[in-house]
Amino acid sequence: MDDDVVEQGRSTENTSNQATVNDDVSANTTDKCSSSAPQAKRLKLFNKVMEKSLQRLVADASFHRFAHSFHPFYKQNPQVTKTIHQEFVASLQKNIQDDINRVIEEGELQCKLDELDTLCDLAKEKTQTAWRPSGVPEQDISSFLTPYYKKQELYMKRELEKLCKENAALAGKVREGRIAIANTEQRIAAAVDDWKASVEDLGTCISSLCPEETFEGL
Repeated sequence: MDDDVVEQGRSTENTSNQATVNDDVSANTTDKCSSSAPQAKRLKLFNKVMEKSLQRLVADASFHRFAHSFHPFYKQNPQVTKTIHQEFVASLQKNIQDDINRVIEEGELQCKLDELDTLCDLAKEKTQTAWRPSGVPEQDISSFLTPYYKKQELYMKRELEKLCKENAALAGKVREGRIAIANTEQRIAAAVDDWKASVEDLGTCISSLCPEETFEGL
């Protein structure tokens, strides 16, 4: 009975130390995310849940069960068995608590929980019923992917219309350019024809002013 009382006292002390560690972790994590409105409410609840779970785990690893599992060794060395059990429980608590603290710190759990609070506040303003799984994976996937693909289809249609308008504008500019080139070619051809006609008229005029017989008599 005395040993059980001592063991319970130690268990209470370990639980107390564990709660202190949880509070320290909550304070440190809250400092990292000091801009949050709720002061670590969800994190404290998380720590309480972890604390209760750890207490139940330690209770399941009681000395009675430990001694029953190693009964021959317990009969030979009861005190050594108790010492081993105490060290085992202390190490188990420490390792589990270290893992929990690592998850809280590395995963920035306080910030994530604050983001969850923000999402909950935003959800209060929505009157539309939140999505719930129907129990049929095919329907759930279809209900999720169909709106997405419809949005993609609308986006592709808008982009296609935009490209068609741009192509039509470019085609119009190409046609205008071709028409301008054809007009320029016509003007050049007309100018060449005029020049040729002027040259012929000049030759005729020169011939009329200076007949070939005049030059032959010389």
